[in-house]
Amino acid sequence: MAAPLRIQSDWAHALRKDEGEAWLSCHPPGKPTLYGSLTCQGIGLDGIPEIIASEGFIVNEINKKSIHISCPKENASAKFLAPYTTFSRIHGKSITCLDISSGGGLGVSSSTDGSMKIWQASNGELRRVLEGHVFDVNCCRFFPSGLVVLSGGMDAQLKIWSAEDASCVVTFKGHRAGILDTAIVDRGRNVLSSSRDGTARLWDCGHSACLGVIADCGSSINGVAVGAADNSINLGSPQQVPSEREVGTESKMLLLAREDKKLQCLGLQSRQPVFLFIGSDAFNCCTFLSGFLLLAGTQDGNIYQLDVRSPRAPVQVIRRSGAPVLSLQSFRGGFIASQGDGSCFIVQQDLDYVIELTGADCDPVYKVATWEKQIYTCCRDGLVRRYQLSDL
Repeated sequence: MAAPLRIQSDWAHALRKDEGEAWLSCHPPGKPTLYGSLTCQGIGLDGIPEIIASEGFIVNEINKKSIHISCPKENASAKFLAPYTTFSRIHGKSITCLDISSGGGLGVSSSTDGSMKIWQASNGELRRVLEGHVFDVNCCRFFPSGLVVLSGGMDAQLKIWSAEDASCVVTFKGHRAGILDTAIVDRGRNVLSSSRDGTARLWDCGHSACLGVIADCGSSINGVAVGAADNSINLGSPQQVPSEREVGTESKMLLLAREDKKLQCLGLQSRQPVFLFIGSDAFNCCTFLSGFLLLAGTQDGNIYQLDVRSPRAPVQVIRRSGAPVLSLQSFRGGFIASQGDGSCFIVQQDLDYVIELTGADCDPVYKVATWEKQIYTCCRDGLVRRYQLSDL
């Protein structure tokens, strides 16, 4: 990856007035940082500012919400996208998790103010408050139907909620410490949870029962992901006949991002190991890109891309800064990553530049959710930001 470019977080606002300025920087690994600035020289009739860059930087293109900058000396290029809209009234404090329903109509989010809320994705208007967890809710997501929510809390409880009337329909108990992440198998008859207690568990939603402890690794499991395995991957065979309540687990891989610097992959139905990879620091998050490619992010800022078929050495390691990688999500033939320094960026195979989602000023961006061409982020500053990729 080329040297990352950074820009003042409120650049779109700063450059909207005559002679307005915004700072820029380029960070080549192992070399001194290059600093520069952008200056507005007036606003065109179309409402788009005319911007010039200081020496060493070039403005390739500018729209109302995006600006494409290059630093030729370092062969670096980035397109910065400002939020289309910002929702500030959903929560009063840091927002730790969010998700958008499959139809794009609703959002769900949890906050360190102790609340979990469902809101209108178009305008951030509050629809429901989901009450029942003791202490903070760590993770929340919609089922594929978009009508039901799955949440995990510090209270070691996993809960299923109706998005329509905010009732809690199922509570799963069994973890001995806070739940850190969840995953849904296929349409959601089975779900998975991972916890600080070092276990990942598979649950049967219909009978609200635990179908088994899939992994017990003695170390906090910060993130989980489920993916359909490519036919060439040997997932092993189960030692016992799986329960008929297990639905959709065959030919699936389970990925565990562990606090003890290990990334573990196993067959979901077989419970057999596929690989164990040791990284540079605690793994915070993971996701599958395909039936054999995956990504995992560490506390010290590395994003590992691995091939399940030959996992000993990474395909590549992407490192933008030393800030913790907090979320990873596959997106349109590439991925979106967010980090603890407020950076949130999109890498796509066919683009020779990175798309940077701006707005957060050094506050961690904890989670990213997408719906079609819209991207939602949640941040420690208590804001949900919505970006419109059509603004590019």
